[in-house]
Amino acid sequence: MIPTAFGTLGIVYGDIGTSPLYAFREAFNHGDLRLDETSAFGTASVVFWALVLVISVKYIALVMRADNQGEGGILALTALVASRSSATKVTGALIALGIFGTALLYGDGLITPAISVLSAVEGLEQVTTALDSWIIPIAVAILIALFLVQPRGTTGIAKVFSPVMVLWFVFIAVLGVSQIVQSPGVLRAIWPGYAVSMFVDQPLDAFIALGSIFLVVTGGEALYADMGHFGRKSIQLSWYVIVFPALIANYFGQAALMAREPATEESPFFEMVPEALLVPSVILATAATVIASQALISGAFSLTAQAIQLDYLPRLEIRHTSSDQSGQIYVPLINWLLMAGCIALVIGFRTSSNLASAYGIAVTTTMVITAILFHRCARDNWGWPLWKANLIVTPLLLVDIAFFSANVPKIPTGGWLPLLVGVGLVVQMTTWRKGRQIVADRVQRGRRPIAEVLDDARATGVHRPSGAAVYMFKGSEGAPPALITNLAHNHALHETTVVLSVDTAETPRVAPEDRLHARDLGDGVYRLVISYGFMEDPDVVDALSGFAPNGIEFDPLKATYFIGRETPFATEAKGMPIWREKLFEVLDRGAASAARFFNLPRDRVFEVGTQVEI
Repeated sequence: MIPTAFGTLGIVYGDIGTSPLYAFREAFNHGDLRLDETSAFGTASVVFWALVLVISVKYIALVMRADNQGEGGILALTALVASRSSATKVTGALIALGIFGTALLYGDGLITPAISVLSAVEGLEQVTTALDSWIIPIAVAILIALFLVQPRGTTGIAKVFSPVMVLWFVFIAVLGVSQIVQSPGVLRAIWPGYAVSMFVDQPLDAFIALGSIFLVVTGGEALYADMGHFGRKSIQLSWYVIVFPALIANYFGQAALMAREPATEESPFFEMVPEALLVPSVILATAATVIASQALISGAFSLTAQAIQLDYLPRLEIRHTSSDQSGQIYVPLINWLLMAGCIALVIGFRTSSNLASAYGIAVTTTMVITAILFHRCARDNWGWPLWKANLIVTPLLLVDIAFFSANVPKIPTGGWLPLLVGVGLVVQMTTWRKGRQIVADRVQRGRRPIAEVLDDARATGVHRPSGAAVYMFKGSEGAPPALITNLAHNHALHETTVVLSVDTAETPRVAPEDRLHARDLGDGVYRLVISYGFMEDPDVVDALSGFAPNGIEFDPLKATYFIGRETPFATEAKGMPIWREKLFEVLDRGAASAARFFNLPRDRVFEVGTQVEI
């Protein structure tokens, strides 16, 4: 467990581990709190209890127990709720909330690299003012380099991630302790009365500051999402032994420094660093923020793959960057979109303080949604009585709502950006899913039962060429349109004919023995269903390699694959508003080839096109 726990430091804790660079500073800049001991110690007290309640209690002790066959994350939780709940309007609303929370995480993935890298590079201002004009170019150059290396995968660079983060956590802990020993009274901030005193003394400013104090827990969703890679116990071990103590030491150190020297409010983190270590500290901070950014970027790739499997996004090109780890993937389109967005944010907002205004609203919204979904999961999946679910979840939900409310004032000054990204993605995801359902309904409307089609073929004495043909069709009993077209035009039915459906289960993975289900329809015709989990990559050739119908040799590399290509076009027919139908047309044109997505041999594929009115 210890090696695995060590590995979590380089992936799981990058985001939350680099928050000391800007979170405490922004609580005073954004909230306009008075620079005195009451405010400094009160802020430290809120930080302490935020980390305890949100991270230690909510995520590590509770939410991470809601795993979908070992996998975590809001999309996995949404699938878990959908699989165990009855199909009601409430369940539909919960699924919609889960999709919205998923979309908001893309906004988080957009802002985190920008604010993290920019806040680290801004440490150069403490070295010399001559470098002020170089802050933005250096940050942009680092971001460009980060995204350019993504096609190489994380296997090689991951080896240095954890050692660097261990050094980082030791470094920030030492910085904090060096200040605490000068003002040991700051340790009294563990008592929540200091937080209460601050809110009583400065209620409005303290509430506004809460929106920036929330930045200390922005990595909470990452803990849950990365659970499948490391396991709950490893994440717990590294949190309690290394991460939590280091964070508390540093935040309390910043509080002690600001209480003694209010003039350090502009950059309390780097003000704690001895002048001789400023340049090395900036380099280390930059390395840590790059690692934090890498975790968010990799998470965006994984999230995209899950959404594609669950049919919320069109098929996109997905490249595997490791022969050993199936979860290490690279999605070119997402990579370049994130790069363009991050660079635009750095150039547009110019400082990490300005970016902090855009940061928080998306994550707080996602955390509120996670709490709501967890409540439903505890009721339906674990059988908790209503009183128990309310007793445990409601206080945590109120904490999330408090943070969310404090972030609402940020919306006009930048918080609108991640919300806009989230809403735009929700529209796209729901339009794609609804459009796919309409196309399937239109295709199914004119379908003929497979038994009827085969009876007609036998009656007309259709030609039976040797070899095998695989007709891919997402349907239960109907005949694939490509099969009907081939019979009508070529009057041919291969000696071995397979009607194949690929289904996505509401679980992360499907056991190998449950992968393939076959039914013999007679005369060398078989109906097959291949099932994959939403975190697995479909490989039809690999799944068919073990298929041996009635002892007949079946080589999937020599079979001919027929794929139906339905081309939708917008009409006034009942379905979606015309603008959504037009959007679906655009999304469909941009979808990657089914042959590539299902890993079919490219020289063995025939596409049969059909126009479908939607």
